[in-house]
Amino acid sequence: MGSAEEDYNFVFKVVLIGESGVGKTNLLSRFTRNEFNHDSRTTIGVEFSTRTILVGDAVVKAQIWDTAGLERYRAITSAYYRGAVGALVVFDITKHQTYDVVDRWLKELYDHAEASIVVMLVGNKTDLAQAREVPMEEAKMFADNNGLLFVETSALDSTNVEQAFETILKEIFHKVQKQKQRSSQSNTVSLASESPESVASVQTERRPCCVAL
Repeated sequence: MGSAEEDYNFVFKVVLIGESGVGKTNLLSRFTRNEFNHDSRTTIGVEFSTRTILVGDAVVKAQIWDTAGLERYRAITSAYYRGAVGALVVFDITKHQTYDVVDRWLKELYDHAEASIVVMLVGNKTDLAQAREVPMEEAKMFADNNGLLFVETSALDSTNVEQAFETILKEIFHKVQKQKQRSSQSNTVSLASESPESVASVQTERRPCCVAL
């Protein structure tokens, strides 16, 4: 196996969901390329970028998928929930309507993804705090009540973007580690896509399912 395939231990697929215009694409580009596009177009279909980070002693390759927020593309993107081990549900803190539909996005997510998926609620565009319509306390309480991680971000000025992605990736990693501990009597960890235990879903791209850490 070539050295290019030796430089990470896990690949975690994380999806970005939420209404069109909440800043999903810029969150993705800020985290993976440290870029922000003021004229970013509406995403049509699905695109993804990757970034590799260190979590504990393991190298994790994050595969971040940007799903189109437009209603008419929902049927296209629903297939891309499959195999996801993490999800960021994004809303715009200056548009209450984008927060009001978070429940609907969560329902769609849980309809298509594994029950073990790690979910974070993200209130984006804190750089526009003067136009805020969604109180942080309200969103935080909703997240707590629904077992979600929570953070507010600004893709424009980079506030908490690294923290958001690193937090969810660490949470996924810890789930994988707990699963490996439970499976310590076996030679391999069950990460089959049909199994509810597939927290790594392995997305291994021809890599071994299990890497000794």
